[in-house]
Amino acid sequence: MIQAKFSGTKIYSTSEEAFSLCEKSSFGENKNNKIEYALVEALFLVQEGKMQIFSGKKQINEELLIKKLKKIDKKTETKLSVFSDLRKKGYIIKTALKFGAEFRVYDKGTRPGNAHAKWILYTAKEHDSINWHEFAAKNRIAHSTNKNLLIAIVDEESDVSYYEVSWQKP
Repeated sequence: MIQAKFSGTKIYSTSEEAFSLCEKSSFGENKNNKIEYALVEALFLVQEGKMQIFSGKKQINEELLIKKLKKIDKKTETKLSVFSDLRKKGYIIKTALKFGAEFRVYDKGTRPGNAHAKWILYTAKEHDSINWHEFAAKNRIAHSTNKNLLIAIVDEESDVSYYEVSWQKP
């Protein structure tokens, strides 16, 4: 089991298990001799029984972790539904803040560093609204990074529906 530390807004580990899982399944990123995790990625690993997170010497249980993460990102639960759904279907998901999006999604069988992500992903709850200007901006970001836009809509039961938007040449 991975032993990780929660400090400020970062979750990281220096355990052998963390390096192994990063290499094998692309969880976390190897930075400065430690594996750093996206917050939702660490929460997923806790739920899957693969990680324990500590603040100092005290272990943070799943309920407290969700509470802490929601203070950092109010969309934590929506993002977790999407992250869990895609990872369990065999996709690799990484953050996409430098692209101005929530996630990058790699097609099945491809890995970060070996191939480019196929999609830029945004998440929303089914009752959220988006205006055409926001939609166009999201699509423009995807197009400018040579990726398709993927929008994940999470319903009240935490089921996820995906909508892919791509540019077509007439």
